[in-house]
Amino acid sequence: MRTKSRQVSEEQVRRGPGFGLPPSDTGSHVLDLLSAVGLFVIHVERRIDPFFRRLFDRLLRDRLATLTTKLINWKRRSERHGGPALAEERIQPNEEQHLQDIIDTFTAQIRGLWKPGYFERGGNTKTHGIVRAEFTVRDDLPEHMRHGIFAEPRTYRAWVRFSGPGPYVTPDIDDVGFMSMSIKILGVPGPKLLDDEQFTQDMFGVSTPTFVTPDTRANAQLQHWSLKNASPFYFVNPRDHHFLDSIMQLLWTKTQSSPLEADYFSCVPYLLGEGQAMQYSFATRRTKRTRVPRLPFRPPDNYLRDAMVKTLAGEDVEFDIRLQVQTDPFLMPIENNAVLWPTKLSPRVTAAVLRIPKQTFDSPEQLDFARVLTYNPWHSIPEHRPLGNQGRARKRMYFELSRLRQGANGVEHYEPTGDEEFPGSPVIPAR
Repeated sequence: MRTKSRQVSEEQVRRGPGFGLPPSDTGSHVLDLLSAVGLFVIHVERRIDPFFRRLFDRLLRDRLATLTTKLINWKRRSERHGGPALAEERIQPNEEQHLQDIIDTFTAQIRGLWKPGYFERGGNTKTHGIVRAEFTVRDDLPEHMRHGIFAEPRTYRAWVRFSGPGPYVTPDIDDVGFMSMSIKILGVPGPKLLDDEQFTQDMFGVSTPTFVTPDTRANAQLQHWSLKNASPFYFVNPRDHHFLDSIMQLLWTKTQSSPLEADYFSCVPYLLGEGQAMQYSFATRRTKRTRVPRLPFRPPDNYLRDAMVKTLAGEDVEFDIRLQVQTDPFLMPIENNAVLWPTKLSPRVTAAVLRIPKQTFDSPEQLDFARVLTYNPWHSIPEHRPLGNQGRARKRMYFELSRLRQGANGVEHYEPTGDEEFPGSPVIPAR
C-alpha cells in the first residue's frame, strides 16, 4: 500500500489535501489504530475481490440481502400498525436540526479538504467521466406508470456524470467500492420544483440498492464520523450501531470493473404522479466485464475512467431505466431508505432506455465541465417530487453546498442545453 505522499502530485497539493486517504483523527489512539488496520484489510480484500465476487454474488448475495432485510424489518415491527399510507410522508422529529447539522459538517469538511478555486463536491466527489446520452421513454408502459416524463414516448438529450464515492479523490482501488450515476435530462417542459433551472430533470443512482443511512438523523451521525476520517465507526458504534445497514452496503460494494458495467439504484422514493410512489434503477445491458488491470497488484489510479474510454471508443452502451411502484407502505417505506424494496412484491418495470453513444469524453475541458454542473433531485417536475426525509433534506443541502462550491471556485450557476461543444465530442442533435 503506497503512502499518501506517493499518491499525490504537486498539482494536487496545490488544490488541497483532499487527494488520497488522510489518517483517522478520532481523538483516540486506539480508534485511529483500529481504523488504519481496517483500512489495510479492505485494501487487501479489494485486490483479490474479483477472483471470487461473481460466484459469491450468484450463490449468496440475494439470499443474504433477503435475510438482512427481514431482520431490519423485524426491528421496525412497531411501525407496521398506524404507519403512513402509500406515498404518504411523515415529518421526522428534529428533522430540520439534523439537516442543518449535516450541512454544517459537510461545509467544514469541504473547507478543510479543498482550497478556494478547487472546491469539489462533498459526496460523489471523483468524476470518472461526464458523457452525452439519449433518454428514450418506451411506448408500452402500463397506464399507472404513464406520469411525468414517462407519460408519452419521447427522446430527450442528457448529460450523465459517473463518479466515485468521496469525500476524497483517491486512486480507484482505494475507494470504498461503490459508484454513482447522475443524469441531467434536458429539454423537459413544465414548471420545476427548484427554479434555478427551467428545462432539466435530474435523476440519481448509486451502485447499492439501499441508502447508506436510513434517515437524516443517522446521516448526521455518519457525517460526524466522516469528518474524523473514520466512517466505519458509524456502523459499529455500540451506543447506536447500524450493523445490519453495513451488511447491506457490503453485499454490493466491491472492486468495480467499469462505471458502464454496474447497476444503479435511486435508494430513495419519488412521486410517480399524485398519490403514487416509486423507486427507480438503471440496469446496464452490457454483459461483458472489463478485467481490472494488474491485480492482485496495484491497478492504474484511474482505471475506471480508462475502462469507460476504451468501451465508448468502440461501442454504444445502454441502460434500462426501471420503475418499482410502492405497493406496501411498511415493506416499502418512504421515510426509511435502508430497507430494500422487495421485487417479489413489486417488480421493476423497464420504462425507458438510456443510450450512451460511442464518443470521446476525456478531454480536460469536458472533465472540467462536470465541476460546473449542479445536480439536485429537486430539479424536477412536480410529478416526480422527492419523497421522505432524506429526499426533503437534499433540496436545501444540495443547493447550499453547490452554492458554496461555486462561490469558492468563482463560477456562476449554469444550466446546460446539450449544445455544449468539447474537443472530439460531437453534439447529439435534438429530436
